[in-house]
Amino acid sequence: MISAKAFAPANISCVFKIHEHKNPRWMGSYGFGFTLNKGVIVEVSKAKRTEVVFNNHSISFPTVKSVVEELAKEKLRVYIKSELPLGCGFGLSGASALATAYAINKLLKLGKTNKELAVTAHTAEVENRTGLGDVVNQYYGGFCVKFKPSSYFIVEKITLNNINVYCKYFSKISTKSIITNAKIKNKINDAASIALDKIKQLLKFNKNIQLKQIIKISKEFAVNSKLLMDKKTIQIIREIEKNNGNASMIMLGNAVFSDKKFRGSIKLKISDRGAHLL
Repeated sequence: MISAKAFAPANISCVFKIHEHKNPRWMGSYGFGFTLNKGVIVEVSKAKRTEVVFNNHSISFPTVKSVVEELAKEKLRVYIKSELPLGCGFGLSGASALATAYAINKLLKLGKTNKELAVTAHTAEVENRTGLGDVVNQYYGGFCVKFKPSSYFIVEKITLNNINVYCKYFSKISTKSIITNAKIKNKINDAASIALDKIKQLLKFNKNIQLKQIIKISKEFAVNSKLLMDKKTIQIIREIEKNNGNASMIMLGNAVFSDKKFRGSIKLKISDRGAHLL
């Protein structure tokens, strides 16, 4: 086999609560979010030196390199293709790590289970401070609620599939700068606890949850956690709400997702298909 390919979906995180642990394998997050019909396609092949290429540009991608180092003894070229941008809240670090793990497993005939590969990808994300809970959603696919830390890979699914979501991104937010700041973390976790209680009540009394209900809880979290600070993001959310739409901030990026089309937005769909080989 010359190369192997895998796909992993992008993930929009609506709410997250940081779960600390000294061991990166067991650090993670509580919260909820959903995977999309777009994501990353990763092709892995043997090479003279390990290299990560994103949309034809050779880049430094420590999370993906950690996966390569964990799973392979030889040098590999990892080619990542995506229509979505890195670092803007679409969970592409997690998707790239997970799809890379799946492709390496096939290429090198490692015989590992998808769950084992997902754990490797999750741990790489935590070690490199690029994410906490995306990989578990991308492993399962669909709309996932995590009442237990993401590192346990236990989720509750909400039946919301094939629904249009409209997104626009403005600029990056460093996940590392957020999850390593004690003051910010406390605000996030307090706001997330309230949001998780609200989603728990919704699930208790109503199995047919609508996207607009999710977005409203997400928006409250974004405001209460003080993560929603970017002027462009705030302005777009207000415009959408004036037009009878619902919108919130994508975690973690200066970016917006909405149930209604708005100026400059791209149309995506909630998809329940998780990572898989191609």
